[in-house]
Amino acid sequence: MPFLLLLVIFVVVPIVEIYVIIQVGEAIGVLWTIALLIVDSIVGSMLMKSQGRAAWRRFQIALSEGRVPAREVLDGVLVIFGGAFLLTPGFVTDILGGVLLLPPTRAVIRRLVARRFTLGLLRDVPSPMGPGRMRRGPRPGDPADFDVEGSATEIDPRRLP
Repeated sequence: MPFLLLLVIFVVVPIVEIYVIIQVGEAIGVLWTIALLIVDSIVGSMLMKSQGRAAWRRFQIALSEGRVPAREVLDGVLVIFGGAFLLTPGFVTDILGGVLLLPPTRAVIRRLVARRFTLGLLRDVPSPMGPGRMRRGPRPGDPADFDVEGSATEIDPRRLP
C-alpha cells in the first residue's frame, strides 16, 4: 500500500498536473496560464494565512476552556496540507488545496478523516465477543460491563507550572 501511495504522489499526480496545464495553456494561452497559476498561488497563501490564524484562535480558545483541542488540531493539519497543495504548481492540486482550506468543505473532510481514524482504532481493540467482531460499547448487564476502582484529585489549572 505505501508503494502504491508513493507511486500516485510522485508519478501519477505530476503527469495529471502537466496534462491539465497543457490543456489550459492551449485553451487560454501560455501567458494567461502562467498568470493564473501565480495568482492562485498568491490567493492560496492568503487564504492559508487567514484560515491558519482562525484555526490557531480556535485552538487557543479550546485550551483556555479546558477542552481537548482535537478538532482544532485536525483543522490545523488540514489547513497546512491545503496550503501546501495550493503552493504546489498545478490546477488539480490547487482544487484539492482549496477544498481543504474552505471551512465548509474542510468540515466534511475533517469528519471523514475522524471517522476513518476512529474506525481504525476500534478495529484494533480486542472484543470479548470474539475476533473480528466490533463492539459499540458496554451494555448494562453485559459481562464486559465493569467498574474501575481508583481515585482522582481535582487540580486547579491556574496553579499548574
